[in-house]
Amino acid sequence: MSFALEHLGSNLWRGKFSSFDEKICQHAFTARLGGASVKPYQGLNMALHVGDEADRVWENRQRFFQALELKAENLVTPQQVHGAHIQKVTMVDAGRGAKDYADAIADTDALITNEPGLPLMLCFADCVPVIFLDPEKRAVGIAHAGWKGTVAKIARETVLKMQEEFGCGPADILAGIGPSIGPCCFAVGEDVAEKFREAFPKFADKLITEQKGQLYVNLWEANRLQLLEAGISAANIEMADTCTDCQHQWFYSYRADGGQTGRMAAIIALNQY
Repeated sequence: MSFALEHLGSNLWRGKFSSFDEKICQHAFTARLGGASVKPYQGLNMALHVGDEADRVWENRQRFFQALELKAENLVTPQQVHGAHIQKVTMVDAGRGAKDYADAIADTDALITNEPGLPLMLCFADCVPVIFLDPEKRAVGIAHAGWKGTVAKIARETVLKMQEEFGCGPADILAGIGPSIGPCCFAVGEDVAEKFREAFPKFADKLITEQKGQLYVNLWEANRLQLLEAGISAANIEMADTCTDCQHQWFYSYRADGGQTGRMAAIIALNQY
C-alpha cells in the first residue's frame, strides 16, 4: 500500500493510492500544475467558488478529466459548507456543478454513489479528503473533512451512509486519507483544541500536541481513528502522509498561500463495464 504522484502528461499530475483497483474505479487527487488559471489561482484550480474565471475552471476540469478518460460534463460536485451532510447521487444528478456553481448540490460535504460512470468531485485547500471504495458492492464516496467535519466525524458517517444505502460491509471498504494539512502545520487555538478533546476524549493526547506554546492537531489521525470506529480495518486505510502546507508547490494550501488561492480536487468514479 502506498501513495504516489503520477504524471499524466502535459504537466498534469495525480495523487493515487495503490490499493484502489483501477479495474474497478478511477481516483485522483489533483496537483496544482498544468492548468489554465492565472494568479492568484495559478495552475489547475478546480473550484468555481473562489473567484477564478469560470471558463478557466471548466478548461482545467476538462483537461484533467480527459487525462483520466472520464467525462467532465458528468461530474457531480457540491457546495461545501464544512458540515456533515452526506448525499447519495445517481445519474439524475450527472453534471450538477460541473459548469455552474449555482447548480451544485447544496450544503453537502460528502457524496456517495453506486452508479458506474458518474464521477464524484470535491474541492480542497488544506482540508482532508477521504475517499472510499467498496469493491464488493461496487460503491464509492468522498468526504470533505476540515476540522469541523472531522469533529462531526463525517468520515465515519459516510461509512454508515454507504452501509445504509448500498449494504456495504465496513470490512470490505477501502479508505484513503489524501493530501491535506499535516500535524506539523495545523496550528489551532484553545477553542478548536477543546472541540477535539470533546470529540475524541480517549485520544486527545494523541491528537493534540504543543510545540513552543502553540497547539497542533493531527487531522489525519483523527480521521483514521473514526474510520476504525466505523469498522474499517487498519489494513484497509491508506494515508497519503502529504502535507499541503509543506508541499504547496505541488498542492493548493489556504494557509501557505495566504488565503486567496485555488483548490485541488479529489475525484472518484466507478468504471463502466
